[in-house]
Amino acid sequence: MRYLHTMVRVTDLDASLRFYVDLLGLQEVRRLENEAGRYTLVFLAAPKDLDRSAAERSPEVELTFNWDPEPYDGGRNFGHLAYKVDDIHAACQRLMDGGVVINRPPRDGRMAFVRSPDGISIELLQEGEPLSPAEPWISMPNTGTW
Repeated sequence: MRYLHTMVRVTDLDASLRFYVDLLGLQEVRRLENEAGRYTLVFLAAPKDLDRSAAERSPEVELTFNWDPEPYDGGRNFGHLAYKVDDIHAACQRLMDGGVVINRPPRDGRMAFVRSPDGISIELLQEGEPLSPAEPWISMPNTGTW
């Protein structure tokens, strides 16, 4: 058995791709549009995983966009997706500059939480040793839930 992917339903594919690809830094691996089923699937991977063979890659994120609108609630019940990043301060700054709220700032130089446009909690973890605590993160309070 091998873990393949995590599926997340999204309500606005463009907003979700902006978040996951443009701001978070994932890359689109493949896309499937099913006219009969009225949905689009977009598979995303972390850039470092793309250097590995498909069998060695970490699980992907599958964004599922149903063309017929329906409400999705309970994003908090999902838990979270977690990604290691090369520089947690730079990653949080890029997200914040893109209009994303940093719900749990990386005050410790090691961990932060943000939310996707659909309320999915995303945990960011510093690769290797924690970075030295720095502003604006040290004095930034938690916002909302994660």
